[in-house]
Amino acid sequence: MEYVTAVPHPRTEAARPARAGRRSLALALLCGALGAAVALLATRQQWAEGATPVAGGTIPLTAKGSDVTGVPAALAIVGLAALVAVFAVRRAGRTAVAGLLALCGAGSVAAALAGASDGSALDEQAARAAGDTSATVAALTHTAWPYVAAAGGVLILLAGLLALRYGRLWPSMSGRYERSGAPRPRRAAADPDRPEELWKALDRGEDPTGA
Repeated sequence: MEYVTAVPHPRTEAARPARAGRRSLALALLCGALGAAVALLATRQQWAEGATPVAGGTIPLTAKGSDVTGVPAALAIVGLAALVAVFAVRRAGRTAVAGLLALCGAGSVAAALAGASDGSALDEQAARAAGDTSATVAALTHTAWPYVAAAGGVLILLAGLLALRYGRLWPSMSGRYERSGAPRPRRAAADPDRPEELWKALDRGEDPTGA
């Protein structure tokens, strides 16, 4: 009769963190890159429109996201850089960078939502168009692009939270370039009976006699 045990196989238990690390890494990279792209794209679109009365009629006014606020775009760029930097640091440094990534996402969301109802950019345009500093925009309306920018910030925030939770399981770029403590093996002494080997040793700055 075959012996059955309830104890899980050690390999299965050891493989679970590795699988979780790979999945979280792929998801964080996707969310971070996509969120930054969405936020940057949304800030280049029209966020608000309106009109200002002037002599003889009205002048239509429009404002892009970058005219309303530059915070979401700036934080998206910083967040993208932080996402790359996560792989260049370890331990406490990785936690700090992951926290910065999450803060970039949260800040981008807050700035985009605040800009969804902001009309100051169009008020400035109305004042210039009317030649009156007290002039304001009329019939102010907003588009859905501020909320698209906020959605991009949510994705960046999610990437930061994943980095905080699973970052310790992710690989590090710096480990590939670190030197081990083992001494490098010395080259064999050049054979004095082969002149070409002597010249090669001299070119390398080595003592061809092997002393």
